[in-house]
Amino acid sequence: MGKQNSKLRPEVVQDLVHNTEFTETELQEWYKGFLKDCPSGCLSVDEFKNIYASFFPHGDASKFAEHVFRTFDANKDGTIDFREFICALSVTSRGKLEDKLRWAFNMYDLDGNGYITKNEMLEIVRAIYKMVGTVMKMPEDESTPEKRTEKIFRQMDTNRDGRLSLKEFIDGAKTDPSIVRLLQCDPGTSGALGGASP
Repeated sequence: MGKQNSKLRPEVVQDLVHNTEFTETELQEWYKGFLKDCPSGCLSVDEFKNIYASFFPHGDASKFAEHVFRTFDANKDGTIDFREFICALSVTSRGKLEDKLRWAFNMYDLDGNGYITKNEMLEIVRAIYKMVGTVMKMPEDESTPEKRTEKIFRQMDTNRDGRLSLKEFIDGAKTDPSIVRLLQCDPGTSGALGGASP
């Protein structure tokens, strides 16, 4: 007979097929894996940090993982259930650029007021630098979190008010692909935002 909860209910599958970029088969596979890693059906921040730590063994991913966790935790209950996990994964891995940028904006906007301040950006960039450790060599004008933050703001803060609106963030990233690279961990790629790559 097996576990009752080892398969998603049909109405949940239909909801997720409608609200993500995954097929029914992919959703069932992801769900099996999620339950294997999280038998309780929910992921705690500590479990999430452990997962991130395994991806970044040469750095300290805990702070960055907390920021990603906060962004995945849509209902702000302190855990990530399968729906929150798969919806965020869908955006970060298969979403359109604008959706990925909106997701990333929400991660950088620490206080949720609709703007990213330099201090908020610096908090995330510091977390990224701690996470990647000394594995990556940065150009001189990005050699510190402060320099990288200043460079991003110089390029994105078009009205020079010291904060980024969602529009400035998205427009800046769309008009200059190098900005997307600056927002990510890997200076050589411009793939998905979020997840392991803000």
